[in-house]
Order: sequence, then structure tokens, then C-alpha cells
Amino acid sequence: MAQYRSDHFSGLDHLATAIILLDGSKHIAYVNPSAETTFAFSATQILGQPVRDVFPDCDVLLMAINSAIVQNSPFREHEFTINTHRHHSFAVTCTVTPIESATVALILEFQPMDAQLRIAREERMLIQQQANAELLRNLAHEIRNPLGGLRGAAQLLEHELPSTSLREYTQVIIKEADRLQALMDRLLIPHRVPKYQPTNIHEVLERVRSLLLAESPRNILIKRDYDLSLPELIGDREKLIQAVLNIARNAAQAMQAHKTPNSQITFRTRAERQVTLARKRYRVAIKLEITDNGPGIAPDIRDRIFYPLVSGSEGGTGLGLTLAQTFITQHHGMIECQSEPGNTCFTILLPIEATAVKPAVTKQ
Repeated sequence: MAQYRSDHFSGLDHLATAIILLDGSKHIAYVNPSAETTFAFSATQILGQPVRDVFPDCDVLLMAINSAIVQNSPFREHEFTINTHRHHSFAVTCTVTPIESATVALILEFQPMDAQLRIAREERMLIQQQANAELLRNLAHEIRNPLGGLRGAAQLLEHELPSTSLREYTQVIIKEADRLQALMDRLLIPHRVPKYQPTNIHEVLERVRSLLLAESPRNILIKRDYDLSLPELIGDREKLIQAVLNIARNAAQAMQAHKTPNSQITFRTRAERQVTLARKRYRVAIKLEITDNGPGIAPDIRDRIFYPLVSGSEGGTGLGLTLAQTFITQHHGMIECQSEPGNTCFTILLPIEATAVKPAVTKQ
């Protein structure tokens, strides 16, 4: 049997897609790290093995391989289920490409369907976030000028009124104008240029924890499940605090409103490896989960919670999660949510910039 050397194909190591190379006998010649992650197997265990043994009972894959060989051209098979020798099943799309090489005959490129859906969802969220930011910025600017005029007119009127009782009405106008001005300022906060610096994610979480306990010290238990080995990331500490606080505060307010027994919020951090965010590959990212046991997010707004002015609580502004998403996006990260009664989890992925990997470029 031929000896296979992975260093011959090191240019494929940094690709985000799962790549498997076959020799002329349809044996595994190379497996890149993304394929190991995708299919949950080790390259050392399958190198040199027949592809039909690594992916048993997968007639669709074998047909695609044979079609590529017969046609001597790339063949793509869409959305099928593939089983591994370790009895794991995955929904994938596969492209089989014949090549002329002394040791390699075929390139198999797999794209997991859940990864494709995630990328599409991430791109939709990015487009929506940009549209939201533009809408909010324009709205804030359109309101601020007449609001200032309204407040100024109320102040002038107050000086002309002879009765103190009548001045109470102008004070209402002035106070409400100030409240709206504060809201407009919040809408424009995301557009402040971030101040990036080395930031410890656990210091961010501890700050949020102390703020929440100050607001509701007796009613909510805040648990910590930290991976203290995580490195620092390059971020804007204040914006990260605000993003996490907005999410956690929503959870706390929802549990208080519904009088959830044994109310609990959990901060959990872990390292996430081989992560693709905004089509950029990272060896390591920080995965932060904010979980609560509250009533959950209402189904009718679950798909719109990151839209501006969408709120699940009476009297809410509907800006907290919009701002959180904006701040996380400014850090090239992503935020997702899964919710059901008794278990709501917001997952934040924050890349560590030093681990960004650019796909290798090989000379022809």
C-alpha cells in the first residue's frame, strides 16, 4: 500500500470546507482538519482505507465518484445523507473533482447542510442588521432636530405662563422631550467607533453579573461556568458589557414579570475550534452561552427578536437585542438564540483575531 504524507497537501489544511482526497484505487489519501471536524473522525484512523469502508452503505456517494471518473469532469451531488463507519449521519452536498496527480485521483469536497444554512442565516442577519442600523440612524437624526425645537419652545412658554400650576404642563413636555432625547442617543451609540484593546471575557461577565445583582439581588441566582484557560480577545470592553447586559437583563426582567420560581441565569464560556464567521475561518473562538430558565420568548416574535422596536415585554423599547447584535457584529462575531419555556439560550461566538486563518494559495 502506498504511503500517504499529509504535508504534501498542507495547502488544504486551512480551508473551511471538508476535503478528502482519494487515490486511483479509491482509498483515502488525505483528510483536512475541517473534514475531521465535520465527520467526527481522525485522519490517522482512515488514511489508506477504501472510501466505501469509511462511508459504508452510501450508494449516492459512490455513484457521484463513479460519474466523475466516467465523465472525467466535476460531479456535484446535492443534499444527501452520508453515514460514517462510526455510525454517524450527516446531511451534505458533495462535489467530486478528478485531477491528474501521481498520488491523488479525486478531490471530494463536502459542505454540511447545517453549515450552509448557518452561513445563509448569518448573511441574512448581517444584511438585516445593516438595514436596522441605517433605519435607526436616520430615525434618530430626523427626530432629534424637531425634538430640540419642541423642548426649547416649552422652556420659553414656561417663562411666559403666570400660573405655577400651568408650568407643570410645560415640565411634562420638557421631561418627555429629555426622555426621547436619551432614547435617540441610545440609537446613535452603536455608531461610535469601537475602542479595541485586549479584553478578558470573564471580566466582562463579572461586571454584568454585579450590575444584575445590584438590580435584583434577592430574586435571581446567577451561576458561572467558566473556562479560565480562554485567552484574551481584542474588543471594546464597554460594548461587550452592554451587549451581554442587554441579553441578561431581558432574561431577568422576563423571569421577574412571570414570577419564575428558582429564577436562574447561567454564564458559560468555552473554546470553539475551527469556526467560520462571516466567511472567515478561525482556529479558535470564544463561545459564550447565556441561559435562563424563564418563560421563553413568545413564538410570534422569536424570529424577529433582533429587529428594532420588537419587544416581548410591556413597555420595552425593543432596542436591547438590536444593540447587542450590532455590538457583536462589530467584533466580527455572531449571536443566535434558541428558546422554549424553561430554557432560553443566547449563544455568542467571538473570534480571537490572532487565530484568523486565510486560505492558502497554491501556485499552479
